[in-house]
Amino acid sequence: MKRLRASLKRSFLTGLLVITPIWGTVLILKTLFLTVDGILGDVLAKFVIPEYYVPGIGILTLIALIFTTGLLATNIIGGQVVKLWEDWLHRVPVVRGIYSTLKAMMDILSFKEKEKCNRVVLIQFPKNGHYCFAFVTGMTQGEVQQISTEPLLNVYVPTSPNPTSGYFLLVPEKEVVSLEISVEEAMKLIVSGGLYQPSPTMPAVVQPASNPDSVERVGAAIS
Repeated sequence: MKRLRASLKRSFLTGLLVITPIWGTVLILKTLFLTVDGILGDVLAKFVIPEYYVPGIGILTLIALIFTTGLLATNIIGGQVVKLWEDWLHRVPVVRGIYSTLKAMMDILSFKEKEKCNRVVLIQFPKNGHYCFAFVTGMTQGEVQQISTEPLLNVYVPTSPNPTSGYFLLVPEKEVVSLEISVEEAMKLIVSGGLYQPSPTMPAVVQPASNPDSVERVGAAIS
């Protein structure tokens, strides 16, 4: 009897884990569709004959708008227009903060500056003995680096399950442990809260030349 109850409980939980993300995705997409189509659709309805108006035309218009904007932004003239527009936004006090925050979030999600954010590392955070994923975003420069007695790295520590929020840290290079895991794989792990697991054939830790002992400590911690 206990075995039957355990089997039924396991089946129920498994079904719940399968249905919940599917249901959540459908609800989010439905809400997004209705919201966007309602905003753009109401505008287009004024210019379209009612007999020819169909639900979803707002979404199609948004896709066309995004695609057209991308085409314009990727050429020389369009790039200059975008740059001038961004410069103007950065001069407006309230708009500047909102735009800068949203722009930073999009850059994080898209990894626009791939050459600066293509290195996944492990660091001890929030305290020694606790390890977390971090992304190296560059070398620390300027006054802060001059004050420090050793090379520092700029690292971004995303939070789970929302990687658009996180912590910006300056970490001594010798305390950073490089990994061979890709940025995409690391993001999947972070967003899923560890439920997603990368391929078992994926190489583990790459030993940094400056800190060989840290690799042994990390290997023992995650094994």
